[in-house]
Amino acid sequence: MTKSSTAAAPLLDTRALNRATLARQLLLRRSPLCAEDALGHLLGLQAQNVKPPYYALAARLEDFAPEHLSRLMADRRAVRIVTLRSTIHTHTAEDCLTLRPLVQGARDRELTAFRKGLAGVDLDRLAALARDLVEAEPRTMTQLRAALSTEWPHADPQSLAVAARCRLPLVQVTPRGLWSRSGQVALTTAEHWLDRPARPAPAPDAVVLRYLAAFGPASVKDMQTWAGLTRLKDVFERLRPWLLAFRDANGVELFDLPDAPRPDPGTPAPPRFLPEFDNLLLSHADRTRVVPPEYWGRSWTVNQAHRTLLVDGFLAGLWKPEGDTLVIETFGTLTKARREDVLAEGARMMETMHPGASYDIRFGTVAGR
Repeated sequence: MTKSSTAAAPLLDTRALNRATLARQLLLRRSPLCAEDALGHLLGLQAQNVKPPYYALAARLEDFAPEHLSRLMADRRAVRIVTLRSTIHTHTAEDCLTLRPLVQGARDRELTAFRKGLAGVDLDRLAALARDLVEAEPRTMTQLRAALSTEWPHADPQSLAVAARCRLPLVQVTPRGLWSRSGQVALTTAEHWLDRPARPAPAPDAVVLRYLAAFGPASVKDMQTWAGLTRLKDVFERLRPWLLAFRDANGVELFDLPDAPRPDPGTPAPPRFLPEFDNLLLSHADRTRVVPPEYWGRSWTVNQAHRTLLVDGFLAGLWKPEGDTLVIETFGTLTKARREDVLAEGARMMETMHPGASYDIRFGTVAGR
């Protein structure tokens, strides 16, 4: 599309984008979907830590209980695996077996940063050996490093383990990832754990449509940021006849599904407590649809994300558990009505995640990060 035709496309301002994205993310109003269907609709949940996927679903679903996702994990209908952006995600079994092949090229390119430590290593042989090791029994990264170092004693042990993780679809076996359970990270292949072969990589076209359903309206760069992939412009161009085109306040072209929800910008957005690394805040190149410019960087310290609070649909503060107390830190002053709404949502979250437990909620010092 030319610059002139982009300029003629309908404008979606920040609030319009915010409300549309919240609706797709099941955050404008809670969804009746079950945990498995929600996980599929959202194309997985960021899961660098164990608990965030549970809190992410609690913020989005009507009748969620932590046991619902934990049961999916125990039944091997959901798994933890490195996929998008080279980060751990909780995916449905189906998406694990398809989305991982989609990003395999990016995982292979990731190894260029480790080429010095992998000098003289036959990566195909390494992948075959690592597969035999983890399918014989799940292995920790420490065990995998040690076993691979026996074969390549002059290579960097950490690089060997990273190569195994990049070349193979390694899932974290339970009890890791189960609610109220503990377990070290032990790995085996997705095919072995799920007892079925990996699917062929899905056509990028199909994944673009799913991305727009969960995160749109969005630009090509937004999709590339979410997936950790490049060169998707041609895919969007191929799909253009079946998509609507908009522009944001900066003139960037946005694509969307014709029948996807785009609520009125004035639609009320209740408060929501989101976990660290929630994909809502990570899946667009331009995050101002959720993060006001004045709060940019305040939800992070170095490379660690904080748990975030949405008020009126936008980042408005942080939250954290301190013993049996939920501590809420807002970046600005809330009206009395919004403060009461935040307290009510905090109580709902605590009762959902810790039913029957005693707890307090308090507002802490305004975060100055």
